[in-house]
Amino acid sequence: MGTAGRFDAGAEHERARAALRAAVARLAGLLRDVADPEVPSGVPPWTVGDVGAHVCAVYVAYSSAFTHEFQDWDSVLPTGDSTFAERVASVNSKSLGLIGEEARTCLDELVLERGKTFLRVTEGLAPDAPVTTPWYGPDVAITLAAATGMMLSETLLHGLDIARGARLPWVITPDDARLVLGQSMPTMMPFAVEAARARGVRLAYDLAVEGGPRLAVVVDDGVATVTRDAPPRAYDCRITTDPRTLLLIAFRRTPLWKAVVRGAMRPGGRRPWLAPRFSGFFVNP
Repeated sequence: MGTAGRFDAGAEHERARAALRAAVARLAGLLRDVADPEVPSGVPPWTVGDVGAHVCAVYVAYSSAFTHEFQDWDSVLPTGDSTFAERVASVNSKSLGLIGEEARTCLDELVLERGKTFLRVTEGLAPDAPVTTPWYGPDVAITLAAATGMMLSETLLHGLDIARGARLPWVITPDDARLVLGQSMPTMMPFAVEAARARGVRLAYDLAVEGGPRLAVVVDDGVATVTRDAPPRAYDCRITTDPRTLLLIAFRRTPLWKAVVRGAMRPGGRRPWLAPRFSGFFVNP
């Protein structure tokens, strides 16, 4: 995995922090407007309230790398050897129990408090500062830039899940989507490769996001590398898309084939027919 240096990492990280701060406040407002937290959300079988509790737990997890508030990872992680998907699925399923019933009565306040905590404890740290993330793997740490991008993605996408269930408006702007893609995808996509489906496969995709970033995704015999703003090379398939569409596809909020049919994602390059295979190489627990 690598990222090229044709962008200002510090400036982009500050933009991501500002976007996260605004998104956390919007999410808190959305939760205040929810009439019934027990209605189904956009990610069944979770309710709208379940999604809000999950976001709070995510904020606690990332902040705990600095606050050490939660360290009992053995209680939420699977035992023995486990894949990335199994670890994340286990944490997701058990994360709801970390937020008690009493706390669920004021999820809007808790989201705001926990989101602000992450921003406060990471204030002034460099984008490449390490953040321990045991739910991604033993002894795994990602950069603060990637963690901030993931916090932003969780806020934006789960805000969408809540809004869909509660039938309330929620907007993901192209600029916010670009920040998620640029800050987190080069780190997270290699973790999420579906090794069984990618075994024996050797393909190079050029993800050309309108307005940036541009991502070179190379799948090579069960392993994926993602390079931002890569030097020129030969690609098997180019996928041109707007940032919001790619974000929704990457996190399984809309199917790739539907985006292609609607013209929101346009295949090209030497082998454009490979575009529909792209999302199948990655898991989203």
